[in-house]
Amino acid sequence: MSKPPPLQPLTIDRQYIKDLSFENPHAPEIYDDIADNRPQLSISMDVTPIAIAERRYEIVLSIRARATRPDETVAFLIDLHYAGLAAVGSDVPEDDVEPLLLVEAPRHLFPFARGILATVVRDGGYAPLVVNPIDFDTFYKKNKKGSLAKADGHTAAGSAAADAS
Repeated sequence: MSKPPPLQPLTIDRQYIKDLSFENPHAPEIYDDIADNRPQLSISMDVTPIAIAERRYEIVLSIRARATRPDETVAFLIDLHYAGLAAVGSDVPEDDVEPLLLVEAPRHLFPFARGILATVVRDGGYAPLVVNPIDFDTFYKKNKKGSLAKADGHTAAGSAAADAS
C-alpha cells in the first residue's frame, strides 16, 4: 500500500492587482527632454504577508518606481501592489512558513508584476520599465524583520523592504 503524496508546501490560488497608480505630471513637455537626457530611476520594493485564515495568506508585492530628470523634475511615478492568495501546506514546519511567504511566494508573483510595470510605463509614453530579476532569498536574508508573530489568533509575518535599484 502506497502513502498518499505529500501536500504542496505553497499554493498560490489567485493573483491580482490590489492597487496601481501611475503619475505622469509633466507630460507631454517632458518627452522631448528625456529623449536627450535619460531619467534617473529609483525603485523600491516591499513584500508583506497578511494572515487571512489558518495557513492562508495574502502576499502583497509592492513596487515603487520614480523617474526624475537631472534637475529633479519628476518624469513619472508608478506604485504597484500586486497580490496573491497563498496557502501553506499543513505538513510544512512552522520554521519554514516565513521563508515560503517572503521568498517563494514573491518569486512566483514577481514576473507578473514586472510585466504590469513594463506595460503601464510604456503606455505612459516612456520606454518600458524592465525591472531586473530579484533574488528573493538574498532579499529576505538582508531585510528579515523577525520571526512570525501572532495577530488576532492567526500567524502573521512582518514585511521585508529594500531598495531594488
